[in-house]
Amino acid sequence: MLELTTASLDAFIKHLREQEYSPATIAKYAHDVQTLIQYAPEGIRDKEHLNSFRAWLEDKGYSGASVNSMLGAVNCYLAFLGSDWRLKYVRVQRRAFLPADRELNRKEYESLVSAALEQGDRRLALIVQTLCALGLRISELKAVTVESLAAGEASIHNKGKLRTILIPDALCRKLRAWCHERGIRAGCVFVTRTGRALDRSNVWKMLKRLAEAARVLKKKVFPHNLRHLFARTHYERFKDIVRLADILGHSSIDTTRIYTARSGKEERRQLGQLRLIL
Repeated sequence: MLELTTASLDAFIKHLREQEYSPATIAKYAHDVQTLIQYAPEGIRDKEHLNSFRAWLEDKGYSGASVNSMLGAVNCYLAFLGSDWRLKYVRVQRRAFLPADRELNRKEYESLVSAALEQGDRRLALIVQTLCALGLRISELKAVTVESLAAGEASIHNKGKLRTILIPDALCRKLRAWCHERGIRAGCVFVTRTGRALDRSNVWKMLKRLAEAARVLKKKVFPHNLRHLFARTHYERFKDIVRLADILGHSSIDTTRIYTARSGKEERRQLGQLRLIL
């Protein structure tokens, strides 16, 4: 019997914080483990009982990708508990192209920047450009500091790893000018009125409002989609997936492949070039 207690979940959350997981990831992992506890409030009886958790999730209507995401969190929790039990993932074939209603293209990205400037929100225009030009996770935006602009590079701590990214000269100039005008002499470039670094919630809300002003589908406009646009643009230009994985901070190139998926429109165009319809 494997007991699932609130105390162990609290200890797991503390462990994730110590490993420098982002607040959003910690919240998701906590939710997923709570789902496991909901499934088995009295604990896991045996391996067969644990394995039926996957079928239980599928019966609730979760997609294969969502199930796998939740199983990843649960497996992390099981490892933390010192258990040898692990859940096998649902076998889902990777989609070769992005659905049109999820892909943020360059024209839409430019519309977002333009809309922010037209509204007089220069800070938001710079945030959008910084996230996209550097391929950052939203939790990594705080790594863009006055000190990093002086060095031309930023050191990013994420999930217990440290990586260094270069900041393009054009972006450095824009951000240095912003800091000079706003009297920001040290620390994070993008801060709240009280001087704290902007977090995921702040930026998410601003982007949703911006999407409406730019007339871009709201479901396309979220911080991580700017990271995907960076990845696709970088890969299309340089065709170096190993270097791209390093820039994005991916441990596996398989993860990077997901980021470089083409649009359905481009996939259809290439299939047409095969000229196999007689």
